[in-house]
Amino acid sequence: MSDHSHAITPPAAETFDPKHAGILPKLFSTLGAVGGVGSLVGLIWWPQQFAFSWLFAAFYFFTLVIGAFFWICLHHATDSDWSVLVRRQLENLAKLLPISVLLFLPLLLFASKLWRWWGMPVGEDAVLDLKRGYLNHGFFYIRALIYLGMLWWFSHSLWKRSTSQDTDGAVRHTLVMRKLGVAGIPLMALCVTFAGVDWLMALDHHWFSTMWGVYLFAGAAGSSMSLLVLIVTALKKRGYLKMVNQEHYHVMGKYMLAFTIFWAYIGFDQYMLIWYANIPEETSYFLLRNTGSWWYLSQALVVFRFFLPFPVLLFQVTKKTNLINYCAGWILLMQLLDMYVIVLPVLHRTGIAPSSFVFDISAFIGIGGLLGWLFLKYLGGSYIFPTRDPRLLASLKLSN
Repeated sequence: MSDHSHAITPPAAETFDPKHAGILPKLFSTLGAVGGVGSLVGLIWWPQQFAFSWLFAAFYFFTLVIGAFFWICLHHATDSDWSVLVRRQLENLAKLLPISVLLFLPLLLFASKLWRWWGMPVGEDAVLDLKRGYLNHGFFYIRALIYLGMLWWFSHSLWKRSTSQDTDGAVRHTLVMRKLGVAGIPLMALCVTFAGVDWLMALDHHWFSTMWGVYLFAGAAGSSMSLLVLIVTALKKRGYLKMVNQEHYHVMGKYMLAFTIFWAYIGFDQYMLIWYANIPEETSYFLLRNTGSWWYLSQALVVFRFFLPFPVLLFQVTKKTNLINYCAGWILLMQLLDMYVIVLPVLHRTGIAPSSFVFDISAFIGIGGLLGWLFLKYLGGSYIFPTRDPRLLASLKLSN
């Protein structure tokens, strides 16, 4: 909640000075180039491994930016004031959505190496024949275009309205963004669900889970809030966002805790229902990820994604001190592990393949370097926080 008991002077607008980025632009561009070259080598030498490595990395970063889009929509839909000071960084992240979706396009060149259903003729697989109304090339392309178009339009519209309000201070922008936020939440849910089905679940077209979209959403929301914590901290260390205080971190920490619990709840429910029903078409996902050395990563995900951060995030001292940054980094690492355990076992079915690590890392730093470099470009393209949002003063006076 916010404390309105005393007046406070609005802060001066802040613009990011590129010199404060230090070596980060060069570092991100170098990582992107090195990762791109490594991925190109993989594309030529081992195209199937390239496709799986690229999918793993692309979907990981997609969850981060679409999670940021969700938080923006929630902010406007609920007329929230606590997040005004940090919202611009969520908008800069969400602005990466179109690029993030476009990064999936190279995979279409290797679709038959990723998805067994892609090249299967009619009559070869009875299960696939029953799903061809959905799993067909034409409909797949149409859905991909819808993801790109809708996510681009909504994320750009929210960013444009927010930055325009910095100039004219018109309240109509807030009202329009509220409508976009209300519409954007179900849009985000549909895009995460269908993208998760198309790009991840379809790696094994026999397997299905009605909770898959919610599971991916839980991971995206928690990890994107964690990324926001690290970005805000980095900006504060460079002299920006001094108005962001322990109260704001407390709220962000509570959301991290909430989605740590929610991720575990959905993951356990999915596992429990599939285990209880014991239907072969459903159990295949967990049987594969409990094969050989994959079992260790699956168990590590359960222990370190939930049982480790959960008790730590329970305490206020964690949320209001530098400990929250360590928790945020840890959650981002666990989200990376989650995406790895989802994607790579389909290719290496008997266990972890160390020979593939160089291509996994190349894809990760290639995509991450590009998106990181673009984020720094967007950071300097507008004020650090919305300067004329009507809820700004309430955000400054936040009290939990």
